[in-house]
Amino acid sequence: MRPEVTTASDTVERHVRVLIVGAGFSGIGLAYKLKRAGVLDVAILERAQDVGGVWNSNTYPGCQCDVPSHLYSFSFAPNPDWTSTYSPQPEIRQYLEDCLDRFGVRRNLHTGIEVTQAQWDDAAAQWHVETSEGPWIAQILISAVGPLTEPKLPDVPGIDVFQGKIMHSARWDRDYDLTGRRVASIGTGASAIQYVPKIADQVGELFVFQRSAPWIMPHDKRPITDEERVRFRAKPAVQRRERTKVYVSKEALILGFAKFPKLMHQVEKLSRRHMESQVPDPALRPLLTPDFTLGCKRIVPSNEWYPALQKPNVTLVPHALAEIREHSVVGSDGVERDVDAIIFGTGFHVTDIPFADKVRGRDGELLGDRWKGSPRAYLGTSVPGFPNFFLFLGPNTGLGHSSMIYMIEAQIEHVKKAIEAMDAASATVVEVTRHAHDRFNREVDKKLAKTVWETGGCVTFYQDASGRNATIWPDWTFRYRRLAAKWRPGAYTLSGVARAADSSASSSPTPIAQATR
Repeated sequence: MRPEVTTASDTVERHVRVLIVGAGFSGIGLAYKLKRAGVLDVAILERAQDVGGVWNSNTYPGCQCDVPSHLYSFSFAPNPDWTSTYSPQPEIRQYLEDCLDRFGVRRNLHTGIEVTQAQWDDAAAQWHVETSEGPWIAQILISAVGPLTEPKLPDVPGIDVFQGKIMHSARWDRDYDLTGRRVASIGTGASAIQYVPKIADQVGELFVFQRSAPWIMPHDKRPITDEERVRFRAKPAVQRRERTKVYVSKEALILGFAKFPKLMHQVEKLSRRHMESQVPDPALRPLLTPDFTLGCKRIVPSNEWYPALQKPNVTLVPHALAEIREHSVVGSDGVERDVDAIIFGTGFHVTDIPFADKVRGRDGELLGDRWKGSPRAYLGTSVPGFPNFFLFLGPNTGLGHSSMIYMIEAQIEHVKKAIEAMDAASATVVEVTRHAHDRFNREVDKKLAKTVWETGGCVTFYQDASGRNATIWPDWTFRYRRLAAKWRPGAYTLSGVARAADSSASSSPTPIAQATR
């Protein structure tokens, strides 16, 4: 690739072979693996001032991972120093910070730079990327922004007229003192289930708005002892065995989630017993009992949620939020409640991916327009008409039972092999075929139809605007890994750019390597 050049407008135009957007697990892991493969011309752009992605933006009280620590880390970079079997947010963010230095890719990182748009140039076979700090030119563009990036607020009348404090769990304002405040917490998903118990004793009064009750499982979190950490450092194989045990135990859940959904009714018994042991009031239990099959929505472990809801200053409002007024909130029950602050634990734009509205492929088509609210991609990674572009944690790569790091590592291997295939063929363009893309998505839809996510009787953030589950991978994770790891030439077209000495010659891509199934 060419070095930096200065355009006529004195704007520095930076050139790089691989441009990665996002410095979370995906971006950092990919930069490292490409470096190991000899691909050194790589830049990571991160809009925040610090790395970590979702683990940098989510700093609410009690924020932690609900996947065990040994599995929620890179397999090629174990961390013997986790203090808990389930890692708190600061430790995960610090782990990623340490990985930058451990992998030697900090030099590739550029923070405080936001991508505003990206346009594929078919003639030059490269991406023109506009950022908050000037233009970049890249041969290959990687979206590593992740699905838990942009907070989602409900479309509730009056949200703009509220005179108190409004914040989303992913944009927590630690300078705002909740002490003694009357607070409305909206949503009962994973974030709220973690922060509500932490703020319940601090606030004066807390109204927890619950549109639908979640299934809560007992939490087996415990501290990791000093002796264990010493052993992990001295004998890494011991920690690898722990990781394997966790993986197998989590993977077994796919039997109920995707293969035999009726098994989830047996798992429900454990959740019901957990509720009964923590909620003595028989009148409260029905309000906390979901009306859908366990697993249809995300399952959250907690030993603190039910006790928090029973504190004298906490009121469970088993209704959706219907209206916001200047100093109050109104539920769908019609009751008005005065509040000083509103905290939205309402999740993220998962299927309506905001970054898709910044990326234009061939003929200037926006990725968001291509998807029309229903995203699809080959292996959740590649989209026809968007050459040299790869998504991490794209459509149907999400999990309801295991670690996303496992899926990220599979995608890293896939992207690495795509670049290796380009180099082997002396190609400048790689693009997934429509046939491979459509066939993959038909198979995903067919498998999804039999899963608890489709038959469990719930409406969830997994579903896109059309009602399709565009989020979940409906099979064993090791099957996804096998699919991603094996390079299938028939799934992609490789092409080169023919440039004639004479300026009138065509510079359109010329196929040089295309296989068929």
